Amino acid sequence: MSLKVHEENGFKYVDEGRGEILLLLHGLFGALSNWEGVVNRFSKNFRVVIPMLPIYEMPIKEAGLEGLRKFLEEFVAFKKLENMMIMGNSLGGHVALVYTLKNPQKVKKLILTGSSGLFEDGMGGSYPKRGNYQYIQERVAYTFYDPKVATKELVDEVFETTNSIPKCLRIVAIAKSAQRHNMATDIPNIQAPTLLVWGLNDTITPPAVAHEFNRLIPNSTLSFIDKCCHAPMMEHPEKFNSLVENFLLN
Repeated sequence: MSLKVHEENGFKYVDEGRGEILLLLHGLFGALSNWEGVVNRFSKNFRVVIPMLPIYEMPIKEAGLEGLRKFLEEFVAFKKLENMMIMGNSLGGHVALVYTLKNPQKVKKLILTGSSGLFEDGMGGSYPKRGNYQYIQERVAYTFYDPKVATKELVDEVFETTNSIPKCLRIVAIAKSAQRHNMATDIPNIQAPTLLVWGLNDTITPPAVAHEFNRLIPNSTLSFIDKCCHAPMMEHPEKFNSLVENFLLN
């Protein structure tokens, strides 16, 4: 299933299926392809909405978590979305947390996987180096337990992104914003039932981070997937989707 991207009122987004709303938020280097397994599974019973976060286009002064939260609020208002179940990977999880705390009445359930917000080892501990394909290849592979998941298409996409100076400036600004924005004192206020799905071999937001999220978010459940790193929905889509489906339907 190739995902159809709609463009409307300055927003780019995917909107598939009917039913309760499942809104997906991608990470810093996230692509729509990251979510194909989720959309294929859930668009049969849910309305799956994926806004393309303006990570590479937003004004540099707004490039950070607050800017992304405001963008999401504007998108939700434009699409008149209510009673959402929000799923976020990596930076997308961080945005989901910030949004949920500001708009608790909009969020029915929350799913976080490899979320930043407490600790993250971004890009394996360093910022992207422009023009070095091998470096980018290594860093992309670092996010997966099985390096084969880091396909040439995926590496090419990240390489092209990091080769742009304007995009790189925004990536660095947003990454620094996320690292500065520790949510340990805020997330105990999350009221929505929360599912944490983590790769047991996550090198970027390690398992200890998942346990800390579980400890701090009052109504949260934690599940690990073995032989899995930072993007469970890509590495183990069937296991990931089964955990999510059980959570959403109960």
